Amino acid sequence: MKLIPIPAFNDNYIWMLHDERRALVVDPGDAQPVLTALAQHGLTLTAILVTHHHGDHTGGVDVLRQRTGAQVYGPATEDMPEPLHRLTDGDIVEVLGLRLEVLLVPGHTAGHIAYWGQVPGADPVLFCGDTLFSAGCGRLFEGTPAQMLASLTRLAALPDATRVCCAHEYTLGSLRFARAVEPDNSALLNYQAQAQSLRQQLQPTLPSSIGLERAVNPFLRTHLPTVAHAVQQFDPMARDPVAVFAALRTWKDQF
Repeated sequence: MKLIPIPAFNDNYIWMLHDERRALVVDPGDAQPVLTALAQHGLTLTAILVTHHHGDHTGGVDVLRQRTGAQVYGPATEDMPEPLHRLTDGDIVEVLGLRLEVLLVPGHTAGHIAYWGQVPGADPVLFCGDTLFSAGCGRLFEGTPAQMLASLTRLAALPDATRVCCAHEYTLGSLRFARAVEPDNSALLNYQAQAQSLRQQLQPTLPSSIGLERAVNPFLRTHLPTVAHAVQQFDPMARDPVAVFAALRTWKDQF
């Protein structure tokens, strides 16, 4: 199985997983980069997985369905290009010989889902859309801080080796904020240097891993005294876990 991030728009990634014959793609906001990749690799598109309803994740679905006949899967409760298989928490998608578990992870949108599964001969994979970014998380457009905190806590409990396939190349910006929260975190310093080197070479910083995110991502570390203390310098009223998370997200929005 080969995992490829296909760049789209300014900073989106459309993830492709293929077995050298058949492919699935995740969140195709634009059809043309996918069609180009399919032709380059000689692949047949069999499945399209969508995490949420935003146009930069769904804009290419209709064209790809019409051109390839691929089956489309997406969240049960969001406005999606029809027809598609609607999914909710605990459902299983069987594609390319894989079993991908559907995780309901509201926060960025009300019905956002993620896909997680084991890959034979490789580390597990997580397609998390805009819920989790490397060193960051999505904005709360429709959900609550409590929902997003619960969603991120759930993702953080996945196996450390899980490859984190975020939908945007936001890593360097997220790391600058993470350094403001935890300036003495040596793992952050090392990761920032690695990420800067990759971007200078025009390479993606992704996929990340759950183990790495647990070490560097402040939104997965709000239970730690160092992070809570930093947040309380921004908002002294942030005392309980949800309030700390909410204040951290507000701090990032204003950063």
